[in-house]
Amino acid sequence: MATTDRQATTLALAHALSAAERGLAVIPLSRTKLPALRSPHRDDPSHPPCHGECGRYGHGVYDATTDPARVRALFAAAPRATGYGIACGLPPHHLIGVDLDTKNGTDPGAALRALASRHGFTVPPTVVVLTPSGGRHLWLTGPPGVVVPNSAGRLAPGIDIRGAGGYLVGPGSRTEHGTYRAAPGTAGLAPAPCPPALLRLLLPPPRAHHPTPPSAGDHGQGLVQFVLAAHEGQRNTRLFWAACRAYEEGIGPELVEPLVDAARATGLSEREARATVASAARMTGR
Repeated sequence: MATTDRQATTLALAHALSAAERGLAVIPLSRTKLPALRSPHRDDPSHPPCHGECGRYGHGVYDATTDPARVRALFAAAPRATGYGIACGLPPHHLIGVDLDTKNGTDPGAALRALASRHGFTVPPTVVVLTPSGGRHLWLTGPPGVVVPNSAGRLAPGIDIRGAGGYLVGPGSRTEHGTYRAAPGTAGLAPAPCPPALLRLLLPPPRAHHPTPPSAGDHGQGLVQFVLAAHEGQRNTRLFWAACRAYEEGIGPELVEPLVDAARATGLSEREARATVASAARMTGR
């Protein structure tokens, strides 16, 4: 490995340890901003959902930890890591990330100001991380017991939300597009509480409840939980996998609504979710 890569890994570990000291659970990331450790179950598609119960590394955000010894062990297992991710939704901070993405000609800053004016809230001074593409990540905290889902563009074009099961790229991380940096004057701040009016916007609207039918059994509930645990980049894949398993086991029709509800809670639109479930039904010949 080149000296510059080793230096990037060493620097990423130092930043990750500093974040862990502040109660932020971290994982190593690659230059592509994806978890640097591959799943130990990648060659076994029939393996049941695993969030690290197997005791091995490679479960994405479920590896996140504040324990310095475990952080070092994660980075030792990922020698090519050049960054680190900070898990959202975990105590003590219950972090919520507001990702203002400037791609595709959007102006998410203006959109957020318009939302603030319309709904009567002010974004308080908080940690702001500048992205290589010119975007910004605002760090906010949520109340215990409130699960904020991940979403992409639901609040407004260019505004993505990192909630439970998601992660933020930490400041100091080097990626293939550049380095993430704390905005001047914000690195020493603590993440500010999310304004209640904004928090209400981040929560999914109430829907008709579709409980997992008793006929689907514990495995059906497990498939629903597997979908709920998805973060961006995994949502369609997890939903498709779970729907395929459901149809193969003869519980597909009973799980359609619970799976769609779970997918919507992770940020997928109802149209996307139903299309994915329908694809699984066709794939399995149902």
